[in-house]
This record gives sequence, structure tokens and C-alpha cells, in this order.
Amino acid sequence: MGSINQAPRVIQSEETPYFTPANNGGAALNPADPDTPTLFRPLQIRDVILKNRVVVSPMCMYSAESDPSSPFLGALTDYHIAHLGQFALKGAGLVFVEAQAVQPNGRISPNDVGLWDHSPESEQFKSLQRIVRFCHSQGAKVAVQLAHAGRKASVVPPWVAAEAKKPAIIAEEDVGGWPSNVVGPSGGVDHTWGLGYCTPRALSVEEIQELVQAFARSAEAAVRAGVDVIEIHAAHGYLLNQFLSPVTNQRTDAYGGSFENRTRMLREVLTAIRAVIPSGTPLFLRISATEWLDGQAVAAESGSWTMESSLKLLPLLPELGVDLLDVSSGGNHKDQKINLHTNYHIDLASEVRKAIRAADAKTLVGAVGFITQAEQAQGLVQGADEAHAANATVSGPEPVADLVFMARQFMREPEWVMNAAKKLGAKVDVPVQFRRAI
Repeated sequence: MGSINQAPRVIQSEETPYFTPANNGGAALNPADPDTPTLFRPLQIRDVILKNRVVVSPMCMYSAESDPSSPFLGALTDYHIAHLGQFALKGAGLVFVEAQAVQPNGRISPNDVGLWDHSPESEQFKSLQRIVRFCHSQGAKVAVQLAHAGRKASVVPPWVAAEAKKPAIIAEEDVGGWPSNVVGPSGGVDHTWGLGYCTPRALSVEEIQELVQAFARSAEAAVRAGVDVIEIHAAHGYLLNQFLSPVTNQRTDAYGGSFENRTRMLREVLTAIRAVIPSGTPLFLRISATEWLDGQAVAAESGSWTMESSLKLLPLLPELGVDLLDVSSGGNHKDQKINLHTNYHIDLASEVRKAIRAADAKTLVGAVGFITQAEQAQGLVQGADEAHAANATVSGPEPVADLVFMARQFMREPEWVMNAAKKLGAKVDVPVQFRRAI
């Protein structure tokens, strides 16, 4: 006869230095069941297995220490544990830490996080490791988005500007900013992003090469901290996007001019990262598929980055070791004219995926933007595995993506994964602490 005082049968997570039950919320109980929607089936990318296809996109929180003399400068905080931890607890397959700057002057604001201090004893490293350990204890994988803001750097957090009823406000040195060290592929007043932004100076070739290595060192440090996936941010008008576009890149050296030259820095960054991270670590790339400048005077003068440019980039990705293209758009010029509707990013992802499949390539695609409903997300990825396996279109609508990336919807509805499983009739695991409620 068993003792009524026997210890509860709870499996402790090995990921945290304190007692935490090992959870796997949002994972399908029967993933091989044909009735399980693709959205809730595991996906293996290199050596990493995601329990479902739901990704929490990077979201800048502007909530880090800004004092340059503080050891906590650029480090993740308790706020980030609460913010990101809830998504892991409630079932997301992959949780992105917000964009992390690879150099101090690569932050958007002084309150951004970064990963330029690679020492295991640094607060940047330890805080990232803490996030990773908790998310892993909940069965979620963790990704970092490595970035450099370029000419969009050294502004105050956006809500500070909004409260002052201004589009942006330069962060001066007295609030931790670096207005004299804002950089871009090209410099001068004509390359200022807009009202309330700093005038950038052009990077030297030596600085470009140092930046390439900064991306690589940050990627290597992230992997040491336990991060599962690395993404490079080359979208939304930040530095790598600025190099890709002839609108913002008017250099006349090896890093400007032709398509080959304008993509050189990105190619060097990806190559350097792939060389220092394990072969089993997935590498993602976020791009702006188009600048939305067709028909604008600035594009007529210099040309612009268009969907055709993105399609020209696609064949280079496999040899650069890129596993997934995270498809977004815009953000590089004030004259952009977006035909705004709920599917405007999704349509771009669909076009990219069709081109990849037509070339018989294996690059995966992530869809992002205005994804809010369970049925909508399911429709974007349903049948993606079968289409890849058969190298053919499955019955019904062709899949648009392999993963769905969501950001603001998770801010509105942190329990989105659990709610989506219920709506779609998918039987999924639930955190042990939540079982009385779900």
C-alpha cells in the first residue's frame, strides 16, 4: 500500500538552477495524427526541432539600462523575463528575443538591448542565458535577431517622442545617446532618415569589416548562451537594408553600386556567422522584400530594392547557409507607398516561396504581418511538409509559409497558441500549473 505522503510525480526541468516542472505547452499530443493541423506539427530545421509552427517575432521594448557607465548597459532585465517568458509558458514554438545590437552605436535607442559584450561574466551574456534557460524549461526554443540600426540610431524610445507629439527625438549624449557616431553606407544630410534623426556619416571599409566580425562574434556568443536560432536583420531600413538599397547606398567602392557590391556586406555577414556557429544551428534572414518605391522620384533617380531584387537574392541563400527567409517589407525611405491591406506582407511571402519551389530549393519561408486568427495561421502553413516532401503542390490552396511570425497579436493575446489549439481542435500539452484552468 502506497504512502499517502509520497512525493508528487513531477519531472523537474534540467534547464533552470531552481525547481521548475518541465513543461511543453503547445506541443501536439499526437503530432503524427493526420487530423493534427500543420500549425501544430513539429518542424526540424538542421538540428533544432520546433514543437509547432508559431513564432513570437522580435519586439523592441526599449526597456534596458541606458547609462553607459552601468554594467547592465544593453542587458535584458526582469521585464524581459516576464515579457518573453509568458510566450514560452503559453506554448509558442520559437520565441525571439528583441533585436540585439552587435555594437553600442547599433542600437535604435539608448534603452535597446545588445550583445556586444561577449564575456560569460557580462550582464548582457548572463541575462540572455537566463531567458534561454527559462524558455527551454517550457519546451520553447529561443532565437536572437542580430541587428545594427545604422542611420536610424540614437533616438529616444518612440513613446517619449509620441508624448512630445514629435515623430522622433534625437537621443543626445546626456541621455546615453551617440549623435556624433551614427553611421550608414553613405553619409551627409541627404541621408538623414527624417525629422528628429541624426545625420549619419559613411562607414569606412575598415569599419565595415569590423562590423562583419561583430555580427559573427555576437552570433557565437548567443550560441554559447544556449540560443537555438540566429536571425540577421536586413530589413526595415536598418544598416544591412541600407547597404542593399541603391537609394541609401551611394558608395563607389566594393560595397556600393552593382547588385553584387550592395549585397557584399550581407553576404560577408552571413558567411562569417555560418563559419563560427555549429553546423546544426539554423540561420534565418529577415529582409524587406520591397521598398515600395515603384513610381517614386527617388527610385527613378537611383533605382530601389524591389521584389525582383529579392528574387535575385534567393539563389545565393543556400550557399550562404541561410535556412529560412523571414519576409517583411518597407521601412527604408519616407516616400514609400504601401498598398496597405491585411495580406500585403503575406502576399510577398507567397511570391517568394513560389520562386523558391520553382527553383527546387529548400529555403524555408516565414510569413509575418496582420496574422491574428487561428484559421488564418493554419491556412498559411497547412500542407507545407507534404509539399516539400513530394516536391509538388498538395491538394487545396498552396502553402504560403513554413512558419508564422506574430508580434503584436501576442501582446494582445499572450495565450494565443492555447486558444488557437482549441479553435482548431488540436490536442496539445498544457503546463502542469495551468491544468486546473485549461
